[in-house]
Amino acid sequence: MLAIFTFIILGLLFVALKLVLIVPMREVCVVERLGKFRAVMKPGLHLLIPFFDRVAYRHEVREQVLDIPAQSCISRDNVQIEVDGLVYIQVMDGAKASYGIEDYRRASVNLAQTTMRSEIGKLKLGQTFSERDTLNETIVREIDKASDPWGIKVLRYEVRNITPSINVIHTLEKQMEAERQKRAEITLAEAEKESTINLSEGHRQEAINLSEGDKQRQINEAQGRAREITILADATAAGINMIAEAATKPSGEKAIQLRLLSQFIQQVGGILKTADVSVLPIELAKLEGFFEGMDKVTQTVQGGK
Repeated sequence: MLAIFTFIILGLLFVALKLVLIVPMREVCVVERLGKFRAVMKPGLHLLIPFFDRVAYRHEVREQVLDIPAQSCISRDNVQIEVDGLVYIQVMDGAKASYGIEDYRRASVNLAQTTMRSEIGKLKLGQTFSERDTLNETIVREIDKASDPWGIKVLRYEVRNITPSINVIHTLEKQMEAERQKRAEITLAEAEKESTINLSEGHRQEAINLSEGDKQRQINEAQGRAREITILADATAAGINMIAEAATKPSGEKAIQLRLLSQFIQQVGGILKTADVSVLPIELAKLEGFFEGMDKVTQTVQGGK
């Protein structure tokens, strides 16, 4: 009797386990009835028909991260690189995830690899580093479009490592060294150019200053000469005015003639003293007395008349 009772208790427990389904919060369960899809059980308590209903699939509804193994890719400029990454997915439809694909995790990994190879082939090596965000967005868009029948959502994709081959690394190092050398030469050339420009500007300014100084000196000299000429002209005009006033006085005209005669005799005497060839006798240089006598004779003759 004890054995029968125990058997009955175990049978009831087995039926209860088959009758009651408790789905945890992080999962959804796909229930089949007699091998045919019945429903997707969400988190909570559910009742099943023993021996008719069974849980065929359980799916994690939290965000899942899948590791994408490293693979060899060829960039658009024919450079071989190793690329790996991470893809983040989430089950949105348990039925499609169960019947739309055999293994959505493996399919997501393979699809991410093929899509990544395709997108890497469209970019040059430098673009794979500088346009990583764009590459991630493109891969997410392509994977999400292809995985829609699987009932999953691709949330994001991250390229983790991009590793060129050893030969490419050596080539890039040489290229970077050449680029640094180029920048250094450009910097030196720019510095020399700036120095030359500064020196030429200094020479130019110096020439301008010298020319301005010379111009000002010439202006000052011209103004001085003009002032001198003005003063001499004023003095000459004043002398002429005085002579003119003196000429209007009695015996003024004779005084002027006498002055002119005296200047003429002095000039002739100076010429005769400095001349190398004597055209006239030396005694003619003493014409002052001769003309004075002639003047007296003229006055006498005029008085006799």
